[in-house]
This record gives sequence, C-alpha cells and structure tokens, in this order.
Amino acid sequence: MTEKKATPSLFNELSQEFEPSEDIVQTELQIKGQSAFLFYLKTVSDGDKLQQTIIRPFFEMSSEEDFQSYVQSLPIKESMPDKDDLLTKLTAGYVLIAVSDNMFFLDFRFVKYDEVQTTVIEPTIHGPQLALSEDIETTMNIISQRYNNASLKIESMKLKDIANRKIALLYDVNRVDEEVLQRVKKRLEEFDSILFQSAADLQHFLNKGKFNLIPTTIVTERPDRIIYNLVAGKVIIAIDGSPNVIVAPVVFFDFMISMEDSYHVFGISLYMNLLRYLGLFICLLLPSLYIAMTSYSPDILRVELALTVAGGRIGVPYPSFVEVLFMLFFLELLIEASMRLPKSISGTATTVGGLILGSAATEAALTSTIMIIITSAVAISTFVIPLTEMSFAIRVSRVILLIYTALFGMVGLLVGFIGMIMIVVNKNSFGVPFLKITWQGWKQELKVENK
Repeated sequence: MTEKKATPSLFNELSQEFEPSEDIVQTELQIKGQSAFLFYLKTVSDGDKLQQTIIRPFFEMSSEEDFQSYVQSLPIKESMPDKDDLLTKLTAGYVLIAVSDNMFFLDFRFVKYDEVQTTVIEPTIHGPQLALSEDIETTMNIISQRYNNASLKIESMKLKDIANRKIALLYDVNRVDEEVLQRVKKRLEEFDSILFQSAADLQHFLNKGKFNLIPTTIVTERPDRIIYNLVAGKVIIAIDGSPNVIVAPVVFFDFMISMEDSYHVFGISLYMNLLRYLGLFICLLLPSLYIAMTSYSPDILRVELALTVAGGRIGVPYPSFVEVLFMLFFLELLIEASMRLPKSISGTATTVGGLILGSAATEAALTSTIMIIITSAVAISTFVIPLTEMSFAIRVSRVILLIYTALFGMVGLLVGFIGMIMIVVNKNSFGVPFLKITWQGWKQELKVENK
C-alpha cells in the first residue's frame, strides 16, 4: 500500500489565512508512489490551462524527478515571493505546487478582459482603429509589438493601495530624460491613496490634487500616440484594469495635437491646428465677451452691430450675464446627458432637447437669438479640443471668467484671462515648464537626425 505523504505545512498556513473562503482548492495528485500538492483559488485561476499544463502531464510522467524537471522548465514559472506577496499573487490567480521538498510558483491567472478595444475617446479617420486592453499584459504586448526596439524598458511597480493594482512604466532608455524618469518614480512611490480604479484616478494624484484644474499628464487610449511619445523620450504608465495609459511629462500644446495631424500633409495639418486654437478661444472667451460688450462696454462694437444686439435683447427681462449663465447651464446639462444616455437615444434626445430649448427660450423672451448663436458656437468649439481632460478644464475655466466679467466687465475679463495665463506659466509637468514653446519640427522633437 502506498504511504500517504503529509500536506506541506505552508499549505496549512495559507488555508488558515484564507479561511472561511470556499474558493480555496488544496488537493493532492497521486499515482504509483508519486505525489504532488496544489494550492490555488479556483475563481481566479485558469482551470483548463491547469489541467492541460500540470495535472495531465503529472499522470503521464514516469517519475517525480521528471515531473519536477518539466515544471522547472515551464515559462510561466516565477520565483517564490515572500509571504505577503504570496498571498496577494494567489488572489490574482497564481498556483502553488509542491513536489517532494520543492515548491513551484506558476502563473495561471484567468483574465476575462483581455480583448483589445476599439478607439472611443480619440477616434480618427486614418490611423489605428484598435486601442488598448484592460489587461495590462495585453496592453504591454500591443505597445511592444508596435515598438520593436531593444531600448524599450518595462518596469513593474506596485502602489500602496488596498487593491494591489499592478502598474508598469514603459520608456526608451536611450531617449528618456533620466531626471524626469526619477521624478515620475518618486511621485508614484509617494502614492498615498487607499484605492484607485483607473488611469484617470491615478492622473489626479500625479497632477498633485483632485482640485488642480489643468492636467499635467495625458490619458490616452491610442497606440500611435503612445509610440510617438515613447520616441519623444516620455514615460508611459500602464495600469492593470484600465484601457488607458498615462503619458508624462507633457506641455499645454500636447493637448491640442490630434494624431490625425500626422496623417495629413503639412497644409491640412496647419489648417486643422489653427481651427482648433480658434475653437479654444471661442469656447473660453466668447460668452464672457458677450457679457462685457453688451452690459459694460457696448461702445466697443460698431453702432450698427450694437443696435442689432440691443434689438435682439428687447423683451429679455434679465441682464446679459443671467442670460448667458441660463443658456450655458442647459448646454452643460445637454452635454452631460449625451454622455450618460445609451448611444441609441443620446443623439435624438440631445438634438430634440437642444432645438426645443433654443426655440422655446427665444419665444418666451428668456434669451435673445444672438445668445442662441453664441451658445451653439461655444458648444461646437468645445469639442474641437482633441483631449477631453483639457476640454473639461476649459469648460470650468469659462465659468470662472464669466463670474469675473459679470462682476467687473471688460477689466474683469482681462484680469481673469491674464491670471489664467500666469497660473499656466507657473505650472510644470515633472520639472518641464507646462507652457514651454519649442519652435522645432517633429524631427527635432523626436530626436531624429536630419540626413
């Protein structure tokens, strides 16, 4: 009769740590005097892969020594971690195997969210249509496949949050600024939030506070933008469970670049860029200019235009800043509704809502027709900013300028605008001035030598 071997003491200790969980599998494989012990959590480990890779080969091997040599050679084998990491990795799907006096630690994580997603936040007509994945391994695979260079380095890090979310730093060791890299690492090591759920969540921490309005890092889902920034010597932060990555450091002008610019000839790219900056100023300044000119300084306008504006406001009982706030408030509600509603009805709901609101507000003399035109221009120009973080920041800044202008007129608008520029000038992104203007072409930015 074959003598039954004792369960390793480590397995019993681990069982006590995980009690009263019913997810634990602690089992023994035994045949003809050979035995092996397995310990894993069944809901997070890949059972089919475990059956094909470990259990079936065990019963086909002629001796324990052969099975040990086989397990030793598996590419999914990892070095044995300390006890804290061991518990964490077991909850992620790793499997602990004991054969004779040897322990093996294998990666059998069962990942259900490793599909590559299509671009949603930054769509382009040309360029890649597939984005990243919520699985960090798949995301790193996508980036590595598109950046085939031995100088690409990937460093794994673990933050001090309760979920033990895995993150990875990606950079080109020949192009990255070492000081910037060390600042990024130091900032991540200082992470003190109890939990973060996505790249945008971590971005708030990297921006030094959730109340910091202007972002100093970019959250992107586009592989081509990631590769472009890797070549430019920037650091990419990938987060497990998030389909986006963070790019650092960045300057203000990075937020105004669409990857579509790279796929057009110079003239078209220049035209699109100018259109984007014009939209930025319209979105930020036009409502405040309307208040300043109609309520405080109508003499700035030509007489004919001033009379037209005044005629359009006949019957409107409120001052211009109430009219602007009223329309912008409903505009923000429509934008928010369009983002929250299902795609099948969001377009219809916002179009009908906008048309009814605009015509009804004009007929009820709550706003002028000119204000409807201004609101429409502001709504359209809000969406020409390629990256949504900056778009949100501009929307909030617009309200701050409105308050300044409503209180102090044209002087308030100028003071508020200059104050915003001063704030932006004083910002930096990991030591790089945020408003840094580099008068250079893409070859110089990407550190490509001219031939």
